[in-house]
Amino acid sequence: MLNEVMATRYVTPLREGGSLPGIVEADDLGTYIIKFTGAGQGRKTLVAEVICGELGRRLGLRVPELVRMQLDPVIGLGEPDQEVQELLKASGGLNLGMDYLPGSLGFDPLAFEVSAREAGRVVWFDALINNVDRSWRNPNLLVWHGELWLIDHGAAMIWHHNWPSAPQASARPYNASDHVLATFGPDVAAAAEEFAPQVTEELLTAIAAEVPDEWLADEPGFDSPDALRRAYVDTLLARARTISDRIILGEPTEDKPSQAPEWLAARLVRRAVK
Repeated sequence: MLNEVMATRYVTPLREGGSLPGIVEADDLGTYIIKFTGAGQGRKTLVAEVICGELGRRLGLRVPELVRMQLDPVIGLGEPDQEVQELLKASGGLNLGMDYLPGSLGFDPLAFEVSAREAGRVVWFDALINNVDRSWRNPNLLVWHGELWLIDHGAAMIWHHNWPSAPQASARPYNASDHVLATFGPDVAAAAEEFAPQVTEELLTAIAAEVPDEWLADEPGFDSPDALRRAYVDTLLARARTISDRIILGEPTEDKPSQAPEWLAARLVRRAVK
């Protein structure tokens, strides 16, 4: 089970994302990014963070440690920003914490070289979880101590917002043409050979068990949190078997032209030609 800590001090908001996460200190003397249950995106964002983050870590990708974070709403009484204060008040109880990486830098594809192997591992993983939020527009990658770290998976697994259509949605191809690492010649085949055998029913069941019941309760069509956990396991397990054959790389088609800036589109073309 994820470690549980208590938030002791709210430090500052991070305004890069729409959910308004913040930096907090906790009773284990650690510093974390807190993602709130009271944020507008709802609890499914936190479910995605746990399942995708833990899956990435167990596959050997660098994802900051996640913790269950208890928050006393009284911590927001001294916050001068009214929006932040309301969010803190609405998020009493269990929230999600992500280990803060001090001194980390946002990934710049022009300044940091990524090997074909590592690019392939990240692209394959993002295809598995259908992560639409690792594009050149918003890489959600950090460079810390010279290594690449993956963050912010709350927008992944888009199918869990409409479970009746999940089988069809999860069977669609993954278009990685605008993925921030598409220009590094990702070796997706090698990643599939490495990762696909590791994505077992046992692994996914253990990861789904990390999600708190209260974030899974009352989902329409499911009579218990465990039934919903099973749906996550079945969907990801089926996707892991075949997703490598449905990853679209290279220059986008005429029907779906790239929205990347000229410098990135040109590099993408050069890579595709090689």
